[in-house]
Amino acid sequence: MALYIHWPFCVSKCPYCDFNSHVREAVDQAAWRAALLRDLAYEAETYSGAPLGSIFFGGGTPSLMPPETVAALIASAERHWGFAADIEITLEANPSSVEAARFADLAAAGVNRVSLGLQALDDEVLHFLGRAHGVEEGLAALATAQAAFSRVSFDLIYARPGQSPHAWEAELARALSFGTGHLSLYQLTIEPGTRFAALAAKGELPTIEPDEAASLYELTQALTEAAGLPAYEVSNHARPGEESRHNLAYWRYQPYLGVGPGAHGRRLGVSTQRHKKPENWLKGLERNRHGIVEEAPLSADDAALESLLMGLRLREGVPLARIAPALDAAGLARMERQGLVEQRNGRLFAQPEGMLLLDGILAEIAA
Repeated sequence: MALYIHWPFCVSKCPYCDFNSHVREAVDQAAWRAALLRDLAYEAETYSGAPLGSIFFGGGTPSLMPPETVAALIASAERHWGFAADIEITLEANPSSVEAARFADLAAAGVNRVSLGLQALDDEVLHFLGRAHGVEEGLAALATAQAAFSRVSFDLIYARPGQSPHAWEAELARALSFGTGHLSLYQLTIEPGTRFAALAAKGELPTIEPDEAASLYELTQALTEAAGLPAYEVSNHARPGEESRHNLAYWRYQPYLGVGPGAHGRRLGVSTQRHKKPENWLKGLERNRHGIVEEAPLSADDAALESLLMGLRLREGVPLARIAPALDAAGLARMERQGLVEQRNGRLFAQPEGMLLLDGILAEIAA
């Protein structure tokens, strides 16, 4: 079983970000620690199943959490459910010097894997992306993370306006040289409701052509494969054994619990969603002892469709028996004839070209 804990606060809002993140002048750290512990306790009352295999602190910017809050949540989770012997505990972090100074204390609290939001290795690009750190500060934080944690991943955003294959090849080669066992490589997507979306609507933000983005994707696959970090999911690359076990729990459609503002969960055949706005989540806790705004049973058809949506992103594919109710036979046959998906050994796989068209494939083969 997996546990997700959401910390909703950031120092500033990045122009491409559509995550549930909020900027506040002040945060009552003691009150927030108590609230998260209370939300966690409610989940433990509801679901007392298997030990935790992973915990993921996401956000927002969870590296802004005091290490003692992280330690308290980890200790509480262990009391409630117990831990698998090799539990993976990940925390997302901004690569600033202030947050890097907390890495040793976070490791002492029990975090054993960190995911750094480097996003780019170019100061001008970082400014364009609205990031507060520069390349030098980010790489210093990466070195600190590699000294403090046994496993380190970092994010980069590519397919940016004006980015050439040569420039991306050089940037990715540099990223691969740092020796981490995991990389998350995301194409820049203009999400509704973001500042980038508003700029694009006014014609003030150029976007890359789909064929150019596809070429960069193919280049990414070739470079990471050659470096021993093949893609195991559309945007995630790892050495064998270094995959994110927590994210694999989502993609393999395993049960997971979610606490904190906006967190989703799936346990006992029920999906849960918590209030997104921090203040509404706190009020929900006061009224109900939890922050849940929606709790709904999952039908067999819904579960099969969600499993298809998650599992086809994986290089390992998805078991056909699990997704059979979600498949449209005619659409699936059409996609197979076009060489975009393949059935093999009782599993359904998206072929390499199919990965580029994943959203379209899912629309075609979903019943």
